[in-house]
Amino acid sequence: MIGKIKFNEKKIKLWSQLGQRAAFGLACLEIEKKYPELLILTSDVSTSAGLDRFRKQVPAKFVEVGISEQNLIGVASGLASEGFKVITTTFSPFQTLRCCEQIKVNLGYMKHKVCMVGLASGVVLGNLGYTHCSIEDIAVLRSIPNITIISPADVRETIKSLEAALNHHQSVYIRLTGGSNNSLIYEKDYKFKIGKAISLQKGKDLTIFATGMMVKIAKEISLELQKNKIKTSIINIHTIKPIDKKMILKAADKKKLMVSIEEHNKFGGLGTAISEVLSEMKTKNKLLTFGLKDSYEDSGSYEYILKKNGLTVKSITNKILKNI
Repeated sequence: MIGKIKFNEKKIKLWSQLGQRAAFGLACLEIEKKYPELLILTSDVSTSAGLDRFRKQVPAKFVEVGISEQNLIGVASGLASEGFKVITTTFSPFQTLRCCEQIKVNLGYMKHKVCMVGLASGVVLGNLGYTHCSIEDIAVLRSIPNITIISPADVRETIKSLEAALNHHQSVYIRLTGGSNNSLIYEKDYKFKIGKAISLQKGKDLTIFATGMMVKIAKEISLELQKNKIKTSIINIHTIKPIDKKMILKAADKKKLMVSIEEHNKFGGLGTAISEVLSEMKTKNKLLTFGLKDSYEDSGSYEYILKKNGLTVKSITNKILKNI
């Protein structure tokens, strides 16, 4: 059971093959049946967001504002002030940076509650260049008060995040990463709560904090380290703001190496948030941070950019072995 919504397991497995983007749109068809006050607004991305069926089947709950993202937030804020549960969606760089001031004023300052879904965050659209990549969104929105940030690890968590966001007390930004064939991290239903990280496995030698698609990478790294008799704890930090301080401090208290992995600029994202928590306590734990370089480099395929930035199982594993 996911809140009010119960999803068929066959659908979950099918949607995992389609990826988080398509799953978001298809899940909205189920969610709107339980939330009559739901409205979805897009900036000309109904197909990209998997919302074509939603647009055709429930047109009264779908609003197309066109390629005018700043207006998207303005309209959404007005509707939210009238009691609607509003979801906005477009590609991540346009959902966040292009309308940053509107997010600050309407959602952060005025506290209108909107659920923003950033499509194709990270570098999955690398072939289109860094105009369509989103490596800054977490850092920017972390600095705006009254905004919660979630980066789901798989399709199941995407759906849970979406419904949790609709019932949250403040605006939420959901950061969707990865492409199709989105491996399931959670094979069965589980309890999801905004702000509460999830321990996926326990190991005595190393703790890996990961978010989004990097949770899958963390699991694969764990298997490689196991070959060297290194046992790894893996913690899914699905909510980056507010971050789960208790979980981080508990891991730090074990006096073992800690690692953070994210598909975001190394500055201002998950690694930075964890460092801020650790700075509040006396600890000798070393934190290795893995993320995207602080630069706009050559465009290319998803795999090419991840490899160039050292975000591969092999590269991260080798660096961990040198520091363990």
